[in-house]
Amino acid sequence: MGSTRLPGKVLLDIFGQTMLSRVVHRVRQASTLNEVIVATSDADSDDVIEKECKKLQVNVFRGNENDVLDRFYQASLFCKAEVIVRITADCPLIEPTIIDKVVSAFLSSNVDYASNTLVRTYPRGLDVEVISSSALATACREANKPYQRAHVTPYLYENANSFRLLSITSSPDYSCYRWTVDTNEDLQFIRRVYESFGRKDFDWCDVIELCKREPELTELNRQIKQKALEKG
Repeated sequence: MGSTRLPGKVLLDIFGQTMLSRVVHRVRQASTLNEVIVATSDADSDDVIEKECKKLQVNVFRGNENDVLDRFYQASLFCKAEVIVRITADCPLIEPTIIDKVVSAFLSSNVDYASNTLVRTYPRGLDVEVISSSALATACREANKPYQRAHVTPYLYENANSFRLLSITSSPDYSCYRWTVDTNEDLQFIRRVYESFGRKDFDWCDVIELCKREPELTELNRQIKQKALEKG
C-alpha cells in the first residue's frame, strides 16, 4: 500500500475489481503453478491487503516491509517451494501463457534463473521471473545493496558468472508498450483496456491488437519513465 507515486495502488478499482484481484485471477490461470501466494509486508498499512486476500481465498505471507528479498525467501520457506515464480502485483495484464512459457523453459533447462526481462521484448507489465530455491537462498544471504534487497532479483542477474541465467524473448519486439501501473496515467491506460473488453476474457495478443487499433490508448502513459532500480 506504500507506493510513493500511486499510494494504495494494488487495491484501486479496475472495472469492478481491485488490481490485486485482477493479478491473482490471471496468475491462477497459469497451468504450471502449484500454489499462488501474496507476499505482502507486516506493516499495519498492509492489513487491508491481507483482508483482500481472504476475500479472494488466496494464501498470504507477511514479512519485512523494506527487505523484499528476505520476504520472498521467507515466503518460499513457508510454502516449501523448490521453484519460485515472481510476479509483481502492479501488473494487472499479466499473461498466464507467458508465465507457463517461462516456467516450462526453466524446468526443461539446467538453470538457476529464467526471465523474459533479461532482454526486454515483451511489454513492460508482463514480467515473469523464475528462480530456484537455492539461488534465492544465495541471493538472500549475499546481496548487500539496498536496491538488491528491494527488488529481489538484481543480485542474480548482476552476478551472471555465478548463476546460470536463461532469457526468454518474443518476436516481434513489443517492448515499446508499457502495461505496468506506477502512476495515475498507467492506471488510466489499464482501466481503458479492461473497459474495452468488458466481461470477456482476453489475452496479451488481444491487447496488442487493441493498441494497434486505438493508438491513442498508448499515448495515455507513453511519457512515463520507469524508476531506476537504485531508486526503488
